[in-house]
Amino acid sequence: MAKQILVVDDNLATLKQIGAQLEPHYEVSLAKSGALALKICKQEKPDLILLDVEMPEMDGFETIARLKEDPDLSPIPVIFLTGNHDAPTEIRALESDAMDFITKPANKDILFHRLELHLQFAAYQNSLEQTVKELEESIVTSFAELIECKDDNAGTHVLRTGKYVEILGRKLLDAGTFGDELSRAELDMIVRAAPFHDIGKIGVSDILLLKEDALTKDEYEEVKRHTLIGAHFLAAVYARTPEQHYLKFARLIAESHHERYDGKGYPHGLAGNAIPLCGRIMAVANVYDGCVTERVYRGALSHEEACRVIIDGRGSWFDPRIVEVFEGMKNEFARLKVSVKPLVKIQGKDLYHG
Repeated sequence: MAKQILVVDDNLATLKQIGAQLEPHYEVSLAKSGALALKICKQEKPDLILLDVEMPEMDGFETIARLKEDPDLSPIPVIFLTGNHDAPTEIRALESDAMDFITKPANKDILFHRLELHLQFAAYQNSLEQTVKELEESIVTSFAELIECKDDNAGTHVLRTGKYVEILGRKLLDAGTFGDELSRAELDMIVRAAPFHDIGKIGVSDILLLKEDALTKDEYEEVKRHTLIGAHFLAAVYARTPEQHYLKFARLIAESHHERYDGKGYPHGLAGNAIPLCGRIMAVANVYDGCVTERVYRGALSHEEACRVIIDGRGSWFDPRIVEVFEGMKNEFARLKVSVKPLVKIQGKDLYHG
């Protein structure tokens, strides 16, 4: 599949000339201004941008700055086109996070060489980042699974709730339910963070987590502390690795996934929008999976019964906007529950490999 190149230049003759040179080899989009370029990027997300420096209203430096502010667009490599050959312009171009610059009028051979070089580098970098991300997520999920093995709801819960969060979050995005409050990039981080929601159980006694009888009031208060233990742990990890932005969401989820929309949850009794959105989404996924999973103190509910718990909790337990979207796609949860199968067992428990 041909790579897509966006060429941005306020000079129509230059725009058409470069476009004609590239079209036999690439899919080419043309923009006469920085504002139009940003609009095209949001719609098409090109593989590389050739960006003129000297443009009226929004010049190339402002355009690239706007690109870099958007997590979805910032990875797109940018090569500056400039008619200025002075050192300050070239230095500023490189300092603005552009991959390269080409002086105008561009030599065709040089243009193709630079394009191919940076397209190949970007493809390699994306592949490397994806490999690292998959390895990191595998380690994260496996660690969270070990924590879940402390209670009767072993590692499968970690995998399923993460998937529930992902498919519910996508539906919320598609519906535009939360507008600018939820972006694709934020949802990706929330999905990566979801396996950590119960990590605070590492600080709770196994005796309480495995108890078949009803918990006493004091015992229940001790179990509830897993939200604060997890949040404290994740805040410390995030402080040591601030470049791992998903850990910010992991801390919020760990602390808030047992809050209720009516303010009757724990640990802080937050209500409504005071509960982080990631925690409100996680609450639906967590309660649904808790309902359909067999526990030491009760049997599993059916999919229909679990959905009724969620729907009846609209406005009291759960954000009504999230429940509305859940109600329209709840059967996708049922299909996911059936599709996940155990690989091995440890001490009689299903253990999944993520």
